Amino acid sequence: MSESGNGSGPGPQVRSSSPEQSAAGESAAGEPAAGEPAAPEALAAAEARIAELEDLRLRALADLDNTRKKNASMVSRAEAEARARVALQWLPVVDNLERALAHADADPGSIVDGINAIRNQAVGVLAQLGYPRRDDDLGAEFDPARHEAIASREDPSAPEGSIVEVVAPAYGEGDRQLRPAQVVVARSG
Repeated sequence: MSESGNGSGPGPQVRSSSPEQSAAGESAAGEPAAGEPAAPEALAAAEARIAELEDLRLRALADLDNTRKKNASMVSRAEAEARARVALQWLPVVDNLERALAHADADPGSIVDGINAIRNQAVGVLAQLGYPRRDDDLGAEFDPARHEAIASREDPSAPEGSIVEVVAPAYGEGDRQLRPAQVVVARSG
């Protein structure tokens, strides 16, 4: 004599779904209500998404750092090329001043002193730009990395392939060489 659905006796019991029960437990469909711990699958999916987003964040930071380094390198390279262009423009001035000094024996001493001071100042500018003058010794062996042979001449007193005249000095060293020394090289008769 029990009533069905009231939970007071034997027989099938029917649960009613009231708003109070849904808020405190399960919904009518049997899913966890808001505020209840998520199912293990949902938690695993959320953790995977967090890991994916963290990986994307780290990759973006690495890309930003690489871009920053690349830009700094490009700026440094552009600055070095600009200095080289400026220094290259000064070379004819220095060469012409040296030619004037070579022909100034008949001129008064003050003119020679003034031209010499200008040449020294111009050579100083080149050195400040990172291209110091390099005076190669006569008799040194020709080195294509350091010298540019503009002529050769017979010279029985010099070994073949040695420098017998420096027409124009070199500026800079190694991979920072603005211009190799322009030289005349000895050859055998």
